[in-house]
Amino acid sequence: MTLDDEQHYKNILEDTLQALKKYKKILFLTTSNRWSKEENGEKPKSTLLAYEIAKRLKNSNISIIEVPVLKIYPCEGNVSTKNGNSCGLVSSKLKDPSKNPSGNHRCWASINNHDDELWKISKELFESDCVVFFGSIRWGQMNAEYQKLIERLTWIENRHSTLGEENIIKDISAGIIIISQNWNGTHVLDTQKKVLEFFGFDVIDNLSWNWQYTNVDTDESKQSYIDAANQFTKIFLEDDN
Repeated sequence: MTLDDEQHYKNILEDTLQALKKYKKILFLTTSNRWSKEENGEKPKSTLLAYEIAKRLKNSNISIIEVPVLKIYPCEGNVSTKNGNSCGLVSSKLKDPSKNPSGNHRCWASINNHDDELWKISKELFESDCVVFFGSIRWGQMNAEYQKLIERLTWIENRHSTLGEENIIKDISAGIIIISQNWNGTHVLDTQKKVLEFFGFDVIDNLSWNWQYTNVDTDESKQSYIDAANQFTKIFLEDDN
């Protein structure tokens, strides 16, 4: 990666910081996971970036939720049953007002699993005017925790696309920031921006981008991963201005 490339991504980060300054309540959802309980354990790069952006903004109205530490059950697939789409029905409303103060949370998996913690995300989401998803690419697609979360939030999209109700997130801006190593980053970014648009978010370009260390998709050397970590730190984490 050249010095011009480094500056390019520094500029992208600065554009993101400027774009975020106009929002009153921001939610960052980090989805990449890594075992970090051993001595000198580390957070994933995308998670580190979320905390770095929050630090630079110095905004007390930013909430960061690390999705992998929550107990979130898989989607039950109620979208495509032989009886049609039953995802997001009024009867699937989470009735606990402390978990669902907006009344918008409708998910059968939350009803069927009393220890499910998706409500911790939806509660914050409906109180925010901006949400940014952070994650990584694994085997050419978004990491599994991100995909699980998106599938579990399908009831948001279903309410306006299938049930004919209002789009309850039309006033929430959204972005997705992806950290990848060597393959498919641009295509994944384009796909996930489209997914968020399908959901009904107002997707913001300056909040949606991908950093990929190399375009050599066969570069799987150990040194390449070490160099990528060092490069990431140099670009995104060392400047405290």
